[in-house]
Amino acid sequence: MRHGNNKRKFGRVRKVRKALINSLALNLIVRGKIRTTEPKAKELRPFIEKLVTGAKKGDVATRRLIISRLSNRAPEVKKLFDVIAPKYKERKGGYTRVLKLGSRKSDGAPMAIIEFV
Repeated sequence: MRHGNNKRKFGRVRKVRKALINSLALNLIVRGKIRTTEPKAKELRPFIEKLVTGAKKGDVATRRLIISRLSNRAPEVKKLFDVIAPKYKERKGGYTRVLKLGSRKSDGAPMAIIEFV
C-alpha cells in the first residue's frame, strides 16, 4: 500500500527522478514558462513554490540551501533571488500556474504549460 507516498515515480529511480525535477526547475527559472507533460508539471509545482518562498526570505543560509537544491547552479539562483522572488514579496503563495494543453500527438500524453504567475 502507498499510504503517505504521494510523489509520482515517472518510472525512474530516485536520483534520476530528482535530476528530472531539478532540470525542469532550472528551465522554469531561466525561461519563465515551459511546456511539459501534465504529471511532471504538477510534480514540479510544489518544488518550485518552496524555492520561491525560501528566496523571498533572502538570507545567506536560505541562499545556500537553494543552491544545494539546484545542483550548485549559481546564475539561476541569482535570478531566482534578484528577479523572481521580489515580484512575489506581497504574495503568500501560488507563484505558478499549470495550463492544460491536451494530448501529445505521438503518444497521447497529456501536455501542460507551467509558468510563473
